[in-house]
Amino acid sequence: MEIEKRVLRSRWQKTNHPTNLLTSQPLKTFKMVKTKKSGDTLSSRLALVMKSGKVTMGTKSTMKTLRSGKAKLVLISGNCPPLRKSELEYYAMLAKTPVHHFNGNNIELGTACGKLFRCSAMAILDAGDSDILSREA
Repeated sequence: MEIEKRVLRSRWQKTNHPTNLLTSQPLKTFKMVKTKKSGDTLSSRLALVMKSGKVTMGTKSTMKTLRSGKAKLVLISGNCPPLRKSELEYYAMLAKTPVHHFNGNNIELGTACGKLFRCSAMAILDAGDSDILSREA
């Protein structure tokens, strides 16, 4: 077993580049470029809103703030039930409030807010130090 490992190591050291096992041609190498994901920036902006701004979490309280006209942005999770989602969108349309559909499920939205529970809808009343309202998430 150890002899086989030594042989494999010595073969690998002789060839300085990785090869395709089927064609024994050198593999092309690509430089990895780190791109900014919108989900990560949204999560960081959401964390800043939770820290310095004012929010309401949950479908019922989001509906109340939409009816009173206090909400400035509504976030809806990806797995929110269709009936609730349509109700929230309808009230947001009446209140002329922008709606953002969060790419994750309700567990991920709750985690992005720094909470240990699920959250299928939330309304941002005051953004605080965050720029979440200027770019509309």
